[in-house]
Formats: sequence, structure tokens, C-alpha cells
Amino acid sequence: MRFDVRRAALTLAAPLLAIIFAVLVTSLVLAVAGDPVGEVWSTIFSKPKPRNIVNIINSGSVLYLSALAVAVGFRMNLFNIGVDGQYRLAAFVAAYVAGEAWLPGKLNVVFSIVVAIAVGAIWAGIAGLLRVTRGVSEVISTIMLNSIATYLVAYLLRQVSAKGTNNIHTNDIPVSSQLAGFKIVPDAPIAVYTLSLLAVVAAVFYWLLLNRTVFGFNLRATGQSESAAVASGVNVKKMIIVSMLISGGIAGLIGMPLLFGDSYNYGLTFQTGLGFAGIAVALLGRNNPIGIAFAALLFAFLNEQSNALQLTAGVSNDIVNIMQGVIVLSVVVAYEVVRRYNNAAEQRRVAAQLESTRQPEEVAA
Repeated sequence: MRFDVRRAALTLAAPLLAIIFAVLVTSLVLAVAGDPVGEVWSTIFSKPKPRNIVNIINSGSVLYLSALAVAVGFRMNLFNIGVDGQYRLAAFVAAYVAGEAWLPGKLNVVFSIVVAIAVGAIWAGIAGLLRVTRGVSEVISTIMLNSIATYLVAYLLRQVSAKGTNNIHTNDIPVSSQLAGFKIVPDAPIAVYTLSLLAVVAAVFYWLLLNRTVFGFNLRATGQSESAAVASGVNVKKMIIVSMLISGGIAGLIGMPLLFGDSYNYGLTFQTGLGFAGIAVALLGRNNPIGIAFAALLFAFLNEQSNALQLTAGVSNDIVNIMQGVIVLSVVVAYEVVRRYNNAAEQRRVAAQLESTRQPEEVAA
């Protein structure tokens, strides 16, 4: 039990160190700029109002899906930097399909979600295929695919939107397919997205896949040592393609809560940048489904609370972006420091056990 407590404390130490360091660096930046440090932190860490709580939950669920999509690749040492393009293309196609209403009511929602998963998986699969057939780094290919997806969506959006208007978007989703959400926060004028539940489903899927399947074991083994995985008979090329397909499929879900719970169409104002934010959240959460949940809620909390900075403290909310960036940079260092401390502590513990067993033997001799 003592060992478990120590290990849990060490697991929490790295992200906590990163957050503390980020607060110190951000405070230094504020002080140098002549901004009120205390007022900024009192605003950010003030008690959120009911509306803010709902926004934090909604934003956190979307960031969670984004981070899971990234984490699948990270567990195999694959860097799927293309989550942003995958979810945007998937959201556009799903919005177009939902707007056409080929199926009635909630069947339209289910069909659109399946389409989004397929589109995200196919777009990510291109990078996986290039990796195994041509040896193209998935970092380079996914970044290029992000750019292609951006321009492809922009082109297609102009083709399907109504002519003669500056408000460019797909057809609105029929009312019968719109999801009202859950009124779970008292006194909040808005609701939690119904499809925030996709984050829960994806989390269970991710945990079961990694910890209760042969594929998950092979994925983790390949991530730790590709040569050892090959020696044990793992088809690494197949693992790469399947992992990218799964990562892209989860990425396809990112825009669904927003689409069916808020915007009801895909247009110029549809939220972007979620894929890159997911990288930071996955790093902070250490690719663990529970850790990612805390990291997603932290980032969502900071984003939501920073909206009031301009009014209350006269400070741009971009300061939160600085803080999040410092967290990402420092978390890697913090994990390495904790890892080395843990290894040294483990060596001391083993040495103490060996010494304790050696002494009775020496006395008997």
C-alpha cells in the first residue's frame, strides 16, 4: 500500500510541477508587462458561474476527444499532427449529410456520426499508408494533409452553400435531428451537449482497446520497442495503419457535439484549432484516459475563465495561451525529472532490501 501511495504521488507530481512552473512564468510575464498579477489570478481562479460551468464541460468534452485521437498515436510513437484537418473535414461532411436529411430524426444523427468516423479514419489512413509504403514521416504527411483539408473544406463549402450570401455554411440540420442537451447545472441558461457522451464512450473504448485486447498489447509493445515487437511476430506495418485509422476515427467525433448541440451547420465560424489543443492535453494527461480528463477540464477552465480578463483586469486573454504553452513545454521536463527520481528511489529500495537479506546470512556464517 505504501508503494502504491508513493507511485500515485509521483504520477501526480509531474503535471503539478508543470502547472506550478507555468503559473510562475506567467506571473513573471505579467509583472514585466506591468499588468496586475494578483487581479489576473483572482479572476482566473474565481468561482465560475453556472453558464461558465456548462461551457467548461462542453469545451472539456471536445478537447478530451481531440486528446484521445492524439493519444492513440502517441502510445505507438506515432505523431498524428493531422487531427485538426481530420476533424474539420469529418465535421463538414457530417454537417452536409445531416443537412440533407436522408434519414429521419435521430437516425440522421447516428448516420452522420458514422460518416464522420469514416471520413476522419480515411483521411488519417492516408498518412498511415504513406508511412508503411513509402516511408514518409507521419508528422510531415499529416501537416500537409491539414493544409489540404483546410482548402478542400473551403472549396466544398462554397459549392454547397447558398449562392448570393456572405453567410457561407451548409444547410441547417433539421430540428428533428437537433439535440437539446442536458440541463444538469442548476440556473444555467444553456445545456451540456448531448453528444458530450461521445467522450465517455471514446474513453471506455480507448481503455478497453489498450488494456484488454491483443491489439492494444501489441500497440503498447510496438511503442516501447519496435524491434522487439517485430522479433515477437507483430506486424508493425499493419499496426501503423490500424492505429492511424482508429486515431482518425476518434478525430472525426470531435466536431459532433458542436455540430448537433450548438451550430447546427458547418460554416466559417465553426470552431477550429481543437486538434492542436488536443496535443497539449494528451501530453499533460500522459496519454492516460483519466489524466487526459483532468487536463481537458483544466484547459477548458482556463479558456473559459480568461474571457473576463479584459473586462476585470484590463489584460488580454492571450496570457492564458502563454500559460498553456509553458505547461506543454515544462511537462516534458517535469516527467523526466520525476522519472529519474523514481528510478533512483527504486534503486535505493532494492539496495536496502538486498542489504537487509545479506545481514542475516552474514550473521549465520
